[in-house]
Amino acid sequence: MLGVGAVVFRGDEVLLIERGKPPLMGFWTLPGGLVEAGERLESAVVREVLEETGLRVAPRAIAAVFERIMPDAEGRTEYHYVIIDYLCELLGGTLAAASDVAAAEWVPLAELGRRSIAPGTPGVIRRALGLRS
Repeated sequence: MLGVGAVVFRGDEVLLIERGKPPLMGFWTLPGGLVEAGERLESAVVREVLEETGLRVAPRAIAAVFERIMPDAEGRTEYHYVIIDYLCELLGGTLAAASDVAAAEWVPLAELGRRSIAPGTPGVIRRALGLRS
């Protein structure tokens, strides 16, 4: 499945969402989701961030291409995502968790280690930090 994600910074904070549904329910990760048939990647990331957080963003650069393969209880592949994560600029809106999100917050970069972060997410954030300057 093809997905998109957004890395959005506000000063020394990054926008994270807590997943409210499987897979990765209860983990903190970047806002994003699946690309709909016929939808352009950049349009999908703008739509997903708005749906999940109420924020308007503009994609600026691809930060990472990430593959997440998750097995079921018997070891067979249950989920296989290819996710294109974009460094995005915040344009506006009011932060509020919506859609399949349990919470949405601006998280200080120094506090990332205190959260249950989805595997792979810290590496994507580090790559996006390198693009920010």
